[in-house]
Amino acid sequence: MKFGLFFEISVPRPWGPDTEYRVYQNCLEQVRLADELGFDQVWAVEHHFLEEYSHCSAPELFLTACAMQTKHIRVGHGIVVCVPQFNHPIRVAERAAVLDILSGGRLEFGTGRSATWTELGGFQADPDETKKTWDEYVRVIPKMWTQERFGYRGRAFSMPKRAVLPKPYQKPHPPMWVAVTSPGTELDAAERGLGSLGLTFGGFAEQEQRIAEYRRRIRSCEPVGEFVNEQVNTVNFLFCHEDREYAIRTGQRLAGTFNYLAEQLLTARQAYPTRSYPSLGLLPALRREATSAPEGQVPEGLCIGDPDRIVDVIKKWESVGVDRINFLLNAIETIPQEEVLASLRLFAREVMPKFGVRPPAAAVEVS
Repeated sequence: MKFGLFFEISVPRPWGPDTEYRVYQNCLEQVRLADELGFDQVWAVEHHFLEEYSHCSAPELFLTACAMQTKHIRVGHGIVVCVPQFNHPIRVAERAAVLDILSGGRLEFGTGRSATWTELGGFQADPDETKKTWDEYVRVIPKMWTQERFGYRGRAFSMPKRAVLPKPYQKPHPPMWVAVTSPGTELDAAERGLGSLGLTFGGFAEQEQRIAEYRRRIRSCEPVGEFVNEQVNTVNFLFCHEDREYAIRTGQRLAGTFNYLAEQLLTARQAYPTRSYPSLGLLPALRREATSAPEGQVPEGLCIGDPDRIVDVIKKWESVGVDRINFLLNAIETIPQEEVLASLRLFAREVMPKFGVRPPAAAVEVS
């Protein structure tokens, strides 16, 4: 089991002249500490126009800053919106390769297609086309990375033969993932040999069934890249504290705040009648699980509580086939920064060693 951070970079109102600066600095401080503590990865989303919920419209720049301030943690571009109105595939390949070089070969490359009408409509993208263009992107980008010259004529774009430069530092190319927010997307991932970057979760039994089918299908896949990335990555909330009651109250406040922000989003299906977006919400299962238990009780699967409770939860996720867990640490700064950092330190000291991760002792001392 490996552990990581997952950033939406949510910014609370009222917005002063330095509000966004302070939030970004807090995120970078969390990443620096996570690197020292032995966390494996940091992921940053790509979102546009989503007030308060996410001010992370240029994740490649944030992740470059992360790479420059850390030594070991892998940087997850999660996800690159594979829609031509958002990002041209040549530019996607180029930017990702540069990030891989600057990080010394630490890039994890996530793909997806956006889920809100606020974003799709803002860029005047057709929701009925996004799954088709995503499929095209994940097939051509590995070729841009590995072929000396690449030419193409297709649905989303065409190009004459050119040398797409630079090439990634990792050979043959960085691991590739797809964001899974709707049931069935994990099967799209399996058929293409891509890692499953889960941004939702239901109960343990449901996830065990979906992961088993993912692993069954990926065994006979036709990979779009040069290798198969057979890993299941999921997202969760994290608040770890010695006092279980306090941890649960604080963790529920974090989850509830995130849920409130996500409920304000106008999803693609709500605004545009299309079968291309079967889900009614962004991170729908995560939101449902976050508020499905009475106050003082923790919904199944959430990593909030004291170290012993969190160890038990992670062991269950491990038993159903999850390889990695990425943690949301905050939402519009509802938890003070010093408590977020203390939670990370306690998690590293008391939980991570139970899963074979042993950070340097100095890094986990309580400050």
